[in-house]
This record gives sequence, structure tokens and C-alpha cells, in this order.
Amino acid sequence: MLPRGTLTRQEEDELLAIRLACPDIARACDLARTFLDLLQHRRGHQLLAWVREAERDAPAPILAFAQGPCLDLDAVTAGLTLPWSSGIVEGHVNRIKTLKRQMYGRASFGLLRTRILLRA
Repeated sequence: MLPRGTLTRQEEDELLAIRLACPDIARACDLARTFLDLLQHRRGHQLLAWVREAERDAPAPILAFAQGPCLDLDAVTAGLTLPWSSGIVEGHVNRIKTLKRQMYGRASFGLLRTRILLRA
């Protein structure tokens, strides 16, 4: 999945040999690169087209992956398109859960609350 210009000549030759020997690997590689492009350039509006393309002739693992976003297509499309992220909130939730696990059975809720508020 490295960018095409970063491979050495030998690596390019090996990759070409593998792609020629196994069409499933070649197809999976092409679909993975297309999906990576969707992620990197926030092209969520092209997600449904990518899923349809994967449904046509993708190897089984890629097909299983491609069917996942269809369960909540609007949310996945928004996540691939919009610049906002809930990463900071998720980080705080993870921190709080870690503190809770560390203190389980050892301290009261009041002390847990104090530790959470002091680190905020």
C-alpha cells in the first residue's frame, strides 16, 4: 500500500509478478488503493460506487469488508466526507475508563470523581 513512486525497481517487479500470478490479489490491491484514496481525500460521496464495484468481482474478504459500510451508509459517508471528528471525546472516554478500571474495588465513587475532575 505504499505510494507507487516509493517502491524500488525490484519491488515493482515482484509486485507485478504477484499481480500477474494471482488476479484476486491484483483486484484486492486495486480496490484497497481506491478505498485509501476515498479516505485520504474525503470522497465519501463515491463510497456507494466503490461498494458496488467491490460487489461485482471482489475476493471474499474484500466483499465482506465492503458490505459493512452499507449497514449505516449515511453515517459512514458523513465520516468520510466531513472534516469533524469525535477523536478527542473518545480519548477522554478512554482515559476515564482506564481510571475506573485502575480503581475498581479499591476506592469510592467520590475519589473516582475527584481523580477524573483533577485530570480534566
